[in-house]
Amino acid sequence: MILTVLDALRAAEARLRAVPEARLDAEYLLAHVLGVPRMNMLVDKRRELTDAQIRAYEALLLRRESREPLQYILGSQSFMGFSFKTDSRALIPRFDTEALCEEALRFVRPGDRVLDLCTGSGALAIAIQKLRPAARVTASDISPDALALARENAQALGAQVRFAQGDLFSPLSGEQFHVIVSNPPYIPEGLRGTLQAEVEREPALALFAGGDGLDFYRRIALEAPAHLFPRGRLCLEVGDGEAGAVAALLKDGFEQIAILNDLSGLPRVVSAAKKEESAHDGSPV
Repeated sequence: MILTVLDALRAAEARLRAVPEARLDAEYLLAHVLGVPRMNMLVDKRRELTDAQIRAYEALLLRRESREPLQYILGSQSFMGFSFKTDSRALIPRFDTEALCEEALRFVRPGDRVLDLCTGSGALAIAIQKLRPAARVTASDISPDALALARENAQALGAQVRFAQGDLFSPLSGEQFHVIVSNPPYIPEGLRGTLQAEVEREPALALFAGGDGLDFYRRIALEAPAHLFPRGRLCLEVGDGEAGAVAALLKDGFEQIAILNDLSGLPRVVSAAKKEESAHDGSPV
């Protein structure tokens, strides 16, 4: 049986009808099997597939039908112009998070110490180090699996990042930074089991944060001032509808609090400067 690119895409789109953006996913998966850029493949829709390619495509379609995230199947995701390895050990880097990265980059100067808290795949820490190569970047996470992936990404991209494993600031006792950036878990626990099927396949440790989704922000608001140099900057990604509440949590220890939108126009980043005399100031913990 002769099967062309066009035939394969039509059949795959029908199979993936329950998947968001079924046609687009079908195209990315087939381009991955063929080892060519997606647009190049679409130019040559009459190309015939080999038996081996048909079998390989079938295997990938089965994974996508089960709602495994496309980025896990393809094994990579672009972030800030860099390609990051992606798998089930860590949250998939999102384009929305580029707004957080860009805000942090505004404050990073040569020689600055930067901390990426809850680093996951390492996307923020690595992108910051690559784009501000004179910065001294540390990435921390409680998950040893996520840190293993982050280390692989740093090595693949040639990024000089120091890694620390532990719960929030616990492995960073006595250390201070000029910029702290974090995309912590922020989904309310009550939403577990109601999210898009693909999201539910990502690590729960990186998603859920108590009854209202603000548990990690409360801890960061209390603990971050001791780990920031005077006038140091804290930049946080927040979930939908959380920006105002997170900004309010920072009012005690921070000033110049700003809420910034992502590329979709939604409030996604809360940025603030440590007060010169913070109520939580003192020796680093």
